[in-house]
Amino acid sequence: MTKDQKNEVIEVLKDKFSQYNNFYVTNTESLTVEQVGKLRRICFSKKVEMRVAKNTLIKKALESLNGDKYANVYESLNGVTALLFSESAKDPALILTTFRKDSNQDKPVLKAAFIDGDVFAGDDQLKVLTTLKSKQDLIGEIIGLLQSPAKNVISALNAGNKLAGLIKALEERAAAN
Repeated sequence: MTKDQKNEVIEVLKDKFSQYNNFYVTNTESLTVEQVGKLRRICFSKKVEMRVAKNTLIKKALESLNGDKYANVYESLNGVTALLFSESAKDPALILTTFRKDSNQDKPVLKAAFIDGDVFAGDDQLKVLTTLKSKQDLIGEIIGLLQSPAKNVISALNAGNKLAGLIKALEERAAAN
């Protein structure tokens, strides 16, 4: 690979790292060509972009963007590395989990995941990543929680009117006797 080709790969990777807040670093070393092709097709269908690159080029791209921000990812850059870029933090984890289940093996291995500034290192983090909620889900839950007390107050006020009416009726009946 010439120096110009390496610089071109670094620029492409820099664009991807800038474009996506979420990326996964995986090891696809023990997968066959057929399995890698299948994984690529699954990723494409789920709008997850898969790229294979040399670890040194990945590291140079990350360092040129913000060396400190990505420092915890550098340790995972060894062996054969495939990067999964996604808008969703959860989709690549679901793809890897499903792919493993369907192929009845524990490959590809998750080396690290960079999710909105946080690094999840190690294959044991895959299960945690599959349970992540999207920002929209969290916002919906917060809105629901905020609406709940207001609904309770409105219900109590409405019930209060009924209670006041009942008391007034009882007073009137007592006054009539």
